[in-house]
Amino acid sequence: MKIGLLILFVLFLVLPPDGIHKSLAARPSVVHIGSILRFNSTIGGASVVAIQAALEDINSDPTVLNGTTLKVDMRDTNCDDGFLGMVQALQFMETDVIAIIGPQCSTIAHIVSYVANELRVPLMSFASDATLSSIQFPFFVRTAPSDLYQMDAVAALVDYYRWKIVTAIYLDDDYGRNGIAALDDALTERRCKISYKVGFSSSAKKGDLINLLVSVSYMESRVIILHTGAGPGFKLLSLANQLSMMGNGYVWIATDWLSAYLDANSSVPAETMYGMQGVLTLRPHIPKSKMKSDLISKWSRVSKQYNHSDLRTSSYAFYVYDSVWTVARALDAFFDDGGKITFSNDSRLRDEVGGTLHLEAMSVFDMGNNLLDKIRKVNFTGASGQVQFAVTGDLIHPAYDIININGNGMRTVGYWSNYSRLLSTVLPEVLYSKPPNSSLANQRLYDVIWPGQTAQKPRGWAFPSNAKELKIGVPNRFSFKEFVTKDNVTGSMKGYCIDVFTQALALLPYPVTYKFVPFGSGTENPHYDKLVQMVEDNEFDAAIGDIAITMSRTITNDFTQPFIESGLVILAPVKKHITNSWAFLQPFTLQMWCVTGLFFLIVGAVVWVLEHRINDEFRGSPREQIITIFWYGADSNILELNISRSRLRALGSPEEYAKALKSGPKRGGVMAIVDERPYVELFLSTNCKIAVAGSDFTSRGWGFAFPRDSPLQIDLSTAILSLSENGELQRIHDKWLKTGECSADNTEFVDSDQLRLESFWGLFLICGVACVIALLIYFVTIIRKYLRHEHPEEPIPPEEPSPKKGGSKYNCRKFFSYLDHKEPPKKKQTLSSLSSTPTTPVTNFTVLEIERPVRTVRNGSVVDIED
Repeated sequence: MKIGLLILFVLFLVLPPDGIHKSLAARPSVVHIGSILRFNSTIGGASVVAIQAALEDINSDPTVLNGTTLKVDMRDTNCDDGFLGMVQALQFMETDVIAIIGPQCSTIAHIVSYVANELRVPLMSFASDATLSSIQFPFFVRTAPSDLYQMDAVAALVDYYRWKIVTAIYLDDDYGRNGIAALDDALTERRCKISYKVGFSSSAKKGDLINLLVSVSYMESRVIILHTGAGPGFKLLSLANQLSMMGNGYVWIATDWLSAYLDANSSVPAETMYGMQGVLTLRPHIPKSKMKSDLISKWSRVSKQYNHSDLRTSSYAFYVYDSVWTVARALDAFFDDGGKITFSNDSRLRDEVGGTLHLEAMSVFDMGNNLLDKIRKVNFTGASGQVQFAVTGDLIHPAYDIININGNGMRTVGYWSNYSRLLSTVLPEVLYSKPPNSSLANQRLYDVIWPGQTAQKPRGWAFPSNAKELKIGVPNRFSFKEFVTKDNVTGSMKGYCIDVFTQALALLPYPVTYKFVPFGSGTENPHYDKLVQMVEDNEFDAAIGDIAITMSRTITNDFTQPFIESGLVILAPVKKHITNSWAFLQPFTLQMWCVTGLFFLIVGAVVWVLEHRINDEFRGSPREQIITIFWYGADSNILELNISRSRLRALGSPEEYAKALKSGPKRGGVMAIVDERPYVELFLSTNCKIAVAGSDFTSRGWGFAFPRDSPLQIDLSTAILSLSENGELQRIHDKWLKTGECSADNTEFVDSDQLRLESFWGLFLICGVACVIALLIYFVTIIRKYLRHEHPEEPIPPEEPSPKKGGSKYNCRKFFSYLDHKEPPKKKQTLSSLSSTPTTPVTNFTVLEIERPVRTVRNGSVVDIED
């Protein structure tokens, strides 16, 4: 007794209260967990072997549960019959278990998740249904990647090969429907879409499946996503091969059900593999680890022991193996914290008299929340890789292998990881060790052998032979009919744009049936925004013609490669010959303001600067007269320049263009015209006295409009590029748009885009005036200084005649002498010169410079040198 009290006292001193509680808490000798599987399936059979292998390893390791034996009670369930499967799952929940491995079926997982929440039993499920989440079901723990990630990988694959539409075939249950819904969202994010989807029952007959495939063959898309189970999936692939739907042009992408089956089954019939040549499938990526290699090495022995010798390891087997280990590690931490396994009844769970479910037998796990918390905190390296749960309840680092079925086996052509959401040939675990890089330029896959044994990437779609006739909206123009208009005699559409479209269609490798539907009355030009809107609303399958590609339109529609440039330019008369005193300002005004910007046309600030120099006939309302411009509004967004509509005037034909510009704003015309370059070039080809003032101030082009993600748009863009490269596009241009030639020698106007000598006359004038003024100021200053200067009298040699004072020659000589020296030079006078001058009274004394003899030193004395 005293010894026991002493031990308790020592423990109290040494261990903290929590430690005493842990040491005194008794661990049970046996702990039961449950498992709901479908035994007769490939995944179910592999899961049975994985669970048994995990139990052997856990129970033989004394460091895991410290003497507690872990046991798993397995129950078979029927995934094909949803109702029966739910009843079987509910009957299993009558037993007291602290955690459940499974179920593998999404339909059953939904029902069991509700029950697990009420009973507080963690559900370790590897069901991939995207709608199963820990938000709705707190006790749901997903131990395999969700279909959200798998469908993101499929969408990345579709986008990588630049396919825009796909066909989805799926099993019509929770697993299939929810998976395709996740795929639809992932494709939409990448501007792709499911153009046709069709579901079928797991009990569908052969005839039903054939009809399904025939309906798929009528669709445009040749990229088929197959999201089913192994049984119906192989039936569909076999029938598709019989219907010649596994040949050239087709793309088949199967979700991970195919890789799971091929990995787990050691022998697949040769005819089955032959019918799947070129198929792509996904497999959850399992990195290398010690637990993985240990499980593979013991798999053969354990599978024979439990009558599944025909099965091999697969990704789902690794996930199930780690699920058991996760529960074991969480239980160990649970017991260390003093956790106890106790159950209590819930009064709300009562069965009707004579019922078979025995709901009252279901018990609530009292400390289920504690065990769930320990499960979510596990962190270890298992057979499937790093076992750690994110905040969302999913495993971290989901990744997939991209598999190509070829020959008798499978070949990995790349990987997808949630880290970058891109495809790569680099292992995901290597990418996770580097900084994230989501640049599309880093995407790469190895070469794929496609159905039909070809390495050339399929186009992904085809124009079906029984497809409906395309309705092509075509503007019925009133002016500039050379571009597109309706021929009133034949009723057909003709013009430059029509020829480009028909020539591009001729280059497509498949026939396209279509009909042109005129849009507009022909008495006025139609509104093109409305035409594009009709394409968006599927009233037209496409719209062709002189349709500018603008930002507002590309938001809702797709356009082909532009077949002609259509930037906006300004038309204005830039006069070359001046006829009145004030008109010299006009060329300067137009060239300076119209060319450099639009600022002159938008705000008219130049008018106020030059108003005092112009004649009274231009006074009044300058914003309404001088800055009145015309915007050809049939195909341009008038709001791009923020010009008020009150300052715009609509002109309906090229003749009105010329008349309005010739009249000018004073006589009801306009100062300038803003229009797209193709119209301007066609107009100038027959109107030589008008030119472009300035350069393009927008950059755009004309293209053909299609609904969003139309595959025909891509092929037509390629065809237009081919027309441009082989010169056919230029030939069509010359046929319709070169209607006249203007001679530059006969025009009174010049293109202010081109710099000529007269373009700089203003600069020359300013420089010349400045130079003349500077010279005048200089000469005036010099003359004033010269006149103020006193000139000394200079002696004149006797042999020279005496110049007459005041003569022009004399004065010029003195002036230029002054310019040269600033003042006349002073002469040196000698004695000889003085002796020759007449004797005069000396009134002033002058110091004369007398020449001295040169001296030197000889024998120590200074002597003069004689001449």
